[in-house]
Amino acid sequence: MPGGCTPPAMDLVFLLVLALLRQDVVALQLLHVNVPPYAIKGDSAPLLCSYDLGTGKLYSVTWYKDHEEFYRYVPKATPSQHSYRVEGVEVDTHFSNDQKVTLHNVGLKTGGLYKCEVITEAPGFPSVYNESYMEVISPPDHDPEITGKEKIYASGDIVDFNCTSGKSYPPAKLEWYINGEKIAADSEMTIEQHDLFTSISTLRLEIGPNHLVDGKINFSVQGLASLSGPSLLTIVANLLLRRLLVVA
Repeated sequence: MPGGCTPPAMDLVFLLVLALLRQDVVALQLLHVNVPPYAIKGDSAPLLCSYDLGTGKLYSVTWYKDHEEFYRYVPKATPSQHSYRVEGVEVDTHFSNDQKVTLHNVGLKTGGLYKCEVITEAPGFPSVYNESYMEVISPPDHDPEITGKEKIYASGDIVDFNCTSGKSYPPAKLEWYINGEKIAADSEMTIEQHDLFTSISTLRLEIGPNHLVDGKINFSVQGLASLSGPSLLTIVANLLLRRLLVVA
């Protein structure tokens, strides 16, 4: 048609515009979101969000905890950083920017699902996001304590042990070992107080010749965290017999 675009030409222009918009969307990439899987109560926790804008320009970086916004970085705003009140989250803005958010004074309520969302400017305001979970650990406030120990035992003695962990989160699972071999506890219980847990485990055993290694019995109690591997607190009690007993 004179003085205008033919329908095929209009279609071509439309496709070119779509291609350019699509190019902007593809150009924005979220490289990684690094949230520590575990943080220690009272420590600081860095949250990292690395991205590649490609040919786009950054509009905002936003962080969420359990879907609640607590930090936003907008480079064209004054100030560029904004933090919002969310339970358990304290942002240290002096050590935060568009790619890093530092949480200080981590508490048990700081644990949760953290999401970083990156948005570029128009056209389209394309966005990318990823999320990761962080749990907060409160280590035991003292070493495990074993009661019922004696310095000397004889074969045939009945021994009763009680092991009590320090207050912690998550609760410790106490496991008993004799000469490196795991044995079942007679009873276990967990007491909760102010979101912290104390674990108590008891063991009753009759000492016999099969428990001897070079005339000694090696008892150990190991505290396991339900989150991951063994805790750092392991207590070992070496119990000597009155005399050397030979295994038949």
